[in-house]
Amino acid sequence: MDTKLLELLVCPVTKGPLTYNPQSLELISKSAKLAYPIRDGIPVLLETQARTLSEEECARD
Repeated sequence: MDTKLLELLVCPVTKGPLTYNPQSLELISKSAKLAYPIRDGIPVLLETQARTLSEEECARD
């Protein structure tokens, strides 16, 4: 994930920052407790396509 692009992207629900998880290829919004998929190198920032983070995932730094 391009760091410059990541600096520009925000969670569409909370408008908060996103962090990149390279293992799962997702952008994480801790404030919304959602993980947005990255498909073919393109972030899919749709709430309907995001998965809800578990309590354990939310507690991680």
